Amino acid sequence: MSTLFHNLAIRRYSCRSYLNKAIDKDTLIDLFETVRVSPSAANAQPWHFVVVNQQPLLNQVKSCYAKHWVQSAPVVVVALGNHTESWRRADGKEHVDVDLAIAIDHLTLAATDMGLATCWICKFDAFKCAEILNLPKHLSPIALIPLGYPADLPDTNRHGKQRKPLDSILSFNGL
Repeated sequence: MSTLFHNLAIRRYSCRSYLNKAIDKDTLIDLFETVRVSPSAANAQPWHFVVVNQQPLLNQVKSCYAKHWVQSAPVVVVALGNHTESWRRADGKEHVDVDLAIAIDHLTLAATDMGLATCWICKFDAFKCAEILNLPKHLSPIALIPLGYPADLPDTNRHGKQRKPLDSILSFNGL
């Protein structure tokens, strides 16, 4: 398979080493123009993104995650779910996490396409992050996304050994 999208998806990886290089505001705006067009249930768009790239706030947000490698990221995006705007299924299932996951996926792929790198962090102190950002109760931090120019390169052959084979994840017309 050699589609442009497939090649982009292979290049996207969880970067844990960033160059000490700022990302200019125009580049960030371009990135979030792509995020802005992400689909969501009932087009509710129940998200907000806080781009943190200035001290001391950047270090405060980084302190919500225990791994030291995050310190190299020049930007951390805090992905927030808006619980008052999210669509709910008839059984009450709220879709804010699903919608935000789609938007974050757009963010990670668009960043890769722009020569940037990301990592999706879910194991962080969301309560501390909400307090640092002084968030209202209806907004909750769902993920932290370190963002920057990568200091390493992905192993684009990693998928052959790190991904499940297709026949173990795909069925047609039932299990």
